[in-house]
Amino acid sequence: MVKPYEQRFPWHLDWNLLRTFMVVVEQRGISRAAYLLGLKQPTISAALKRLEERTGHELIIRKPNEFKVTRAGNLLYQECAKIFGAVSQIPSLLETGAEELRGHIAITTTSHVISDHYDAVLHDFATEHSKVTFSMTVAESEEVVNRVQQNRASLGICLLHKTPENLRAQVLYREYFGLFCGTRHPLFDREDITLAEIEGETSVSFQTETEDGPLHPVSLLRARAKLAPSWRGVSSNLHELRRMIVAGIGIGALPLHVAHRDVESGRLRQLPPYDGLPMVNIYLLTNRQRKQSSAEAAFLAACEKMMAESDLKERTYY
Repeated sequence: MVKPYEQRFPWHLDWNLLRTFMVVVEQRGISRAAYLLGLKQPTISAALKRLEERTGHELIIRKPNEFKVTRAGNLLYQECAKIFGAVSQIPSLLETGAEELRGHIAITTTSHVISDHYDAVLHDFATEHSKVTFSMTVAESEEVVNRVQQNRASLGICLLHKTPENLRAQVLYREYFGLFCGTRHPLFDREDITLAEIEGETSVSFQTETEDGPLHPVSLLRARAKLAPSWRGVSSNLHELRRMIVAGIGIGALPLHVAHRDVESGRLRQLPPYDGLPMVNIYLLTNRQRKQSSAEAAFLAACEKMMAESDLKERTYY
């Protein structure tokens, strides 16, 4: 049975408080949230206090040098994100009745989504539907999953350790990883390099090269090469990891097809081992519960058509 308080709650709640709270959580602080929203800190603090009074729960623990979202705050944040995602869809949903396909497609991807097949879909779709707009956000795989789960993205493209609940994951393409060094590395100009020669060398790493991370197979490659156990540099961004390799900070793993151009231009050199290299799937993620706009549904259909018509072997990059 619904209590009277629960019936009154949505009518008495100032919905702007939810937006403010969501920004505070995402910015990990009141001052940063105030800067982003163009408001003063006391205004944000007062809004947070009103929301806590309205919900009857402490949402954020605010102490000097400490910022912590409570359990109730985390639950509320998840709901706020869903509300924000639903509201964000409204403009695209209202475009459904237009004669020409219109709408907006929000795509969140990891930093190393490089696929000729996917690029071809983007090109053909944008050419055919000139009134559809796009926004591309780059984030870590975990954040890509969160945005799709929270209904804040039309679709996501990322690596996965396991398929998240309520999401549909399809293999967009596959890529193989190898070890590379840059021109500034002492090994670059060696005539022949054996696997034993790179033992103990310093390295740089992706943040997701952990036992329960999507790039765990790459960490096994590092272990096979017996690189120094502790990394010299780390990044979640492929382009910054590449920068560290080129700069000579350490040996690092990159997708073979991504590094190919740098190898051809003499900026990178592939190192052993050359066989038994790890293969990683890149997934197309969608939210089963999302009410897709006409533009989103059409773009997803175009991606799925490409995947159906091209064998996965064709979408496996070396």
